[in-house]
Amino acid sequence: MSQSQRPEGPPYAPRAASAGGVPSVLPDVPIAAVLISIYLGFAITNMTIFQLNRKRHYKFFPTVFIFGFCMARLATLVLRIAWATRQHNVRLAIAANIFVSAGILIIYVVNLLFAQRILRATQPKIGWNPVLSTVFKVFYGGIGAALIMVITASVLGMYTLNMSTLKAVRDVQLAASTYLLLFVTLPLLLLILSQFLPNSGSEEQFGQGSMTKKKLIVLAVSCLSITIAGFKTGSAWMPARPISNPAWYQSKACFYVFNFAFEILILIVLTATRPDRVFYVPNGSKRAGDYTRLNEKGSGDSVHSLQDKQRQEYASEKA
Repeated sequence: MSQSQRPEGPPYAPRAASAGGVPSVLPDVPIAAVLISIYLGFAITNMTIFQLNRKRHYKFFPTVFIFGFCMARLATLVLRIAWATRQHNVRLAIAANIFVSAGILIIYVVNLLFAQRILRATQPKIGWNPVLSTVFKVFYGGIGAALIMVITASVLGMYTLNMSTLKAVRDVQLAASTYLLLFVTLPLLLLILSQFLPNSGSEEQFGQGSMTKKKLIVLAVSCLSITIAGFKTGSAWMPARPISNPAWYQSKACFYVFNFAFEILILIVLTATRPDRVFYVPNGSKRAGDYTRLNEKGSGDSVHSLQDKQRQEYASEKA
């Protein structure tokens, strides 16, 4: 290969088509700007909910996780705008693609956490079983491993032209993508166990609202998450295509629908249903019976104490 034919780099510009392609000022920048305003609205809403609860000595950290997801998506979209205005900046491309892949993992973890609480309340002997708890710790650790794999593979793939290395990078990306698809199906499995196993006779209640409402929330988020992860995994397993001839599933329309539109639907569910009330469990819950036992102690940050305080404040204002 002559000097003039050698690709500039490293890092090297993408050689295969990817989801959404290389962004351009039109239409990517206006779309990203609208999405930024939406994610910013959800970030402000969730942080406001957390701070108002904190002032009442009532902390629900999954609300902070949802806020963190929104902030990660703001970074994703800002990077995409920057990339659209500097299309030949490979480092921006790497950063933007990493954030696209990594941000949604927070939602996957939050949904599994809620599903675990449902199983522990409906089937305490199974849900609090030490073996099962250890298994889920392994799955949570796998999310961190998958994130490291995605970041490492994304960066390494841009810094080499060696075909063997590129094949290994693709294998790692496929493994991480497939693991994430498996992970997002776990809440459905827990819902099935909680719904169809014989009544344990020791079912506990936690938070506000019925158990059916809790299950419907987890079911809705699970279906949306599986759609996102399934589309990404299916696309990843398809044969690579040249950057000049992307497939339909790599179009900008599919990129924004399956990476952002479905995520916004998830945020609507996880914000409008007020999970800080619906999925609250007493601090220090570590074994079967704690959801009931610790609530009965009347801890100052319990959801029931918060409800009583809100009723008293409302009555005082009305008077």
